[in-house]
Amino acid sequence: MRATWRWFGAGDPVTLDAARQAGAEGIVSSLHHVPDGELWTDVEVGRHVDRMAAAGYRWEVVESIPVSNEIRLRGPGWRRDVENYKESLRAVGRAGIPVVCYNFIPVIDWARTDLRWPLPSGLALRFDLADFAACDLFILKRRNAADAYAPDLLAEAERRFAGMSDERRAALEATVLAPLPGGTVAYSRDAFHEVFARYEGMTEDAYRGHLLDFLREVVPVAEEAGVRMCIHPDDPPIDLFGLPRVAGTEVQIARILDGVPSPSNGLTFCVGSLGVRAENDLVAMVARFGPRIHFAHLRNVTRESAFVFHEAEHLGGSSDMAGVVFALRREEERRRLEGRADAEIPFRPDHGHLMLDDKDKADTRPGYSAIGRLKGLAELRGVIRAFDVVRGLDPASPAVAPARR
Repeated sequence: MRATWRWFGAGDPVTLDAARQAGAEGIVSSLHHVPDGELWTDVEVGRHVDRMAAAGYRWEVVESIPVSNEIRLRGPGWRRDVENYKESLRAVGRAGIPVVCYNFIPVIDWARTDLRWPLPSGLALRFDLADFAACDLFILKRRNAADAYAPDLLAEAERRFAGMSDERRAALEATVLAPLPGGTVAYSRDAFHEVFARYEGMTEDAYRGHLLDFLREVVPVAEEAGVRMCIHPDDPPIDLFGLPRVAGTEVQIARILDGVPSPSNGLTFCVGSLGVRAENDLVAMVARFGPRIHFAHLRNVTRESAFVFHEAEHLGGSSDMAGVVFALRREEERRRLEGRADAEIPFRPDHGHLMLDDKDKADTRPGYSAIGRLKGLAELRGVIRAFDVVRGLDPASPAVAPARR
């Protein structure tokens, strides 16, 4: 497995030199300044490649080329944005970047209700469905929001809201509407309502149909460009705002991969996202989807109760991280025996606790501090090494040396 590091570009407070000291071998990045739906040109991609090359790194995974609302909704701008996406994939392929991670989550991307939840190991990201419902019902005041929640959850959300200070209410709204770190879309309350109105009433089947329509258009281009696309599971993998999420369970992922049966239609295996649902057998899912796993996010969550969770230490939490890593290494062994050029699976230590003196840094992105990720990467590398020792593998031998594109 190849250790990579998420880098947000020249403005990232965690530098490429810090990534090197942490032990990262490759970089995961994006053109964060390019708005959703716009074209990635050869010039812009090349400039970003050069920034990493100057620090001795290759740009190994794009995370991500964002999928615009026009594509997700199959709206009036669908054709333009799809064509831009195809040309962007070609530019990425010409630059020699083999993997593109993306998601297809409606309206907002990830969702959290706390960004600094205190734990003995530092400050963590957390999601509490009752707090989310309180924001939806009483802060955003989304039309027909009550229809999305059971009576007991409605009552708890009302109780939570009544007990919140004005400061907590403002912080909760900002957290729920916050974009992904490095994302290009940050909604105001009015903008949220405007976009939500376009999605309202969407069914799971219809939304999955939009995703498959998109993939049928872009996957052939990815194949020609030598790019492997891999969808990131929904985060969290539950319906929010009454809208369907279609990539959170084993059955849902199988429908996506089977719907467009190509090696360039693959999966980003995110332990944290998939681990929110207790019914997801993560080790079995690696075995089932292994040939189509092109990238891995290795982070863990502790399930406190139904759809209440916090980001755990990488080897802690509710999911069997060691079991997942061992399953991914077995998949790599299988690929090498098969002769696949992409035998090595890139991974990154997704998220990390805010700890030590990183707590005092004003510009740290939630989940992307240096020390928390360094700790996670060190732990994960130890698990990988343990697998190799148990299997009698020498990482330096030609039999298991990394296969590079």
